[in-house]
Amino acid sequence: MRKFMMSSIAFGLALLTAASAFAQLAEKKVITLAAAHKIMAAAEAEAERNHCAAVIAVVDDGGLPMLIERMDHAAVLAGVELAPGKARAAALFKKPSQDLEDAINGGRIAATTARGFVEMQGALPIIVDGEVIGAIGISADTKEHDVQIARAGVAALKH
Repeated sequence: MRKFMMSSIAFGLALLTAASAFAQLAEKKVITLAAAHKIMAAAEAEAERNHCAAVIAVVDDGGLPMLIERMDHAAVLAGVELAPGKARAAALFKKPSQDLEDAINGGRIAATTARGFVEMQGALPIIVDGEVIGAIGISADTKEHDVQIARAGVAALKH
């Protein structure tokens, strides 16, 4: 009987500890595949409206690819590497990739030592309720089109 009571008390304490630990966890918004498809479709439509073919990449908050699309006749074949790299930079630095390019152009050469990032204009973080849930990176014909297409993709989540 005594053993049973001690076991019951230990089990109860374990439940309380687990509940307490669980209460300390934060909830996190994540980008879903459906949201990534919506962003991709809006970005592709914007590229078509501007008569330019692009490579479009949507990544999660860890910079890992969810979707990568190379439109027919993409202007820059290297965009298959550039678009996801730009998106990864925007997601992990939680800012537009242009900010990183501007820092380098402004003399912060040390920023070029960050491995695995493409620090060029053309990617935007995807922010929902103040949380970065991912990013979109574009490699089209011009840096202006890159940003315009990325903005259209991000805007798709607000509609």
